[in-house]
Amino acid sequence: MTALVIISWFFLLCGSFFAVVGGIGIVRLPEFFSRMHGGGITDTLGAALIIIGLCFAAGDWLVVVKLLMILFFLFMTAPSSCHALARSALSQGVKPVLEIDSVRKSSSLIDSVQKSESSQ
Repeated sequence: MTALVIISWFFLLCGSFFAVVGGIGIVRLPEFFSRMHGGGITDTLGAALIIIGLCFAAGDWLVVVKLLMILFFLFMTAPSSCHALARSALSQGVKPVLEIDSVRKSSSLIDSVQKSESSQ
């Protein structure tokens, strides 16, 4: 294996790891803003690492230029979309949870409601 192939696989595997962690974070985090943060940060980093790995694997310089253009637009649009989503949620009345105890209480309340609905 050449050094470029090893470097490419390293970036691809690291990017895939961050993408999977971001997906798990979206499912497991307790409230909207922490889910958005966990998904937005790891999604951007995972996609960037995958694109860098593809740049190392590409044989043609034109393909590398196109991948770098995609990476540039990804870095411009992903944080902007997270910001717009957060502003929209705030304008619709979604409040961030600032204390961990209130998150636990609200999640235990949701669990008890789901249990009572499933028993009926």
